[in-house]
Amino acid sequence: MTFLEFLLILLVLYYVGYIVLWILLDCNVSLWYKSRFGVSLSTMRGQVVWITGASSGIGRALAVSLARHGVRLVLSARRVKQLEDVQAECLEAARGLLAQNDVLILPMDMLQLENHQSHLYTVLNHFDRLDVLVNNAGRSQRANWTEIEIQVDRDLFELDVFSVIHLSRIVVRYFLEQNGGRGHIAATSSIAGFSPVPFSATYCAAKHALNAYLSALKVEQRKLDVTIFAPGPIATDFLLEAFTGTDGRKLGGSTANQKRLTAKRCGWLFAVALANKMDVTWCGLFPVNALAYCARNPTLTKIIGHFMTEKRLNNIREGKL
Repeated sequence: MTFLEFLLILLVLYYVGYIVLWILLDCNVSLWYKSRFGVSLSTMRGQVVWITGASSGIGRALAVSLARHGVRLVLSARRVKQLEDVQAECLEAARGLLAQNDVLILPMDMLQLENHQSHLYTVLNHFDRLDVLVNNAGRSQRANWTEIEIQVDRDLFELDVFSVIHLSRIVVRYFLEQNGGRGHIAATSSIAGFSPVPFSATYCAAKHALNAYLSALKVEQRKLDVTIFAPGPIATDFLLEAFTGTDGRKLGGSTANQKRLTAKRCGWLFAVALANKMDVTWCGLFPVNALAYCARNPTLTKIIGHFMTEKRLNNIREGKL
């Protein structure tokens, strides 16, 4: 066996091993590695993390995961009662590492842009610092491409993109003024932001736009940490509030009895990504994880596109495989 043949065998084994990991893991390989051998969540103890959309689902699970390691929290959403429940859950999970004053409830409507600056002042007045902003608030969508009213496109972009960017800009300015540009901006994106899925055209476009905005931010502000966390199908109640194609109409759907990653697991993986200051990560049960890798390679995307029908892609997205 020649040296070149040996190298070729190693290369083949490397890629075969990688593909096996795509199938077996519920997140991208680098995130899995960091979850085992990377920076511990305990290194974030004492930091202040502001989470929007914290009243349920991924935001709630992330808050609890961080609280368990003594991370101080700002919990924002519109539903105050649910925020109070999350606060209580966080304090219980902290097991004495946090006092009630360490978990601030900050009711907030992301669409009220005029209040974003005052909300930041509230955070700073309470904690005198902010280390990480996690943009988690947003809504999904289920609608036929041809039947989506233009107002739905506008409304979804206002919530999932423009409100996120507006708040992020305010916080980034704070980081630039107070910390010399050091800070951490994170956002819950979606695998649909890499690989479009049927019946969610506006949502896919919004997540693509969000990814581009944050990627551009990272290029401009090299000292700033930017994390794009892209989940696949997750077992939450997000379909209840999902946009449809009609202005003002919500889907009111359920994710019960579907093959989805748990919110608890998703929240913990998100926390790992934050602690390790990772750029782009994703999670989801097979075959979602493998498809996310393929979506980042144009050639693989084209090949798989010949085999993936609209129905099959939709079943994967809905956790029905």
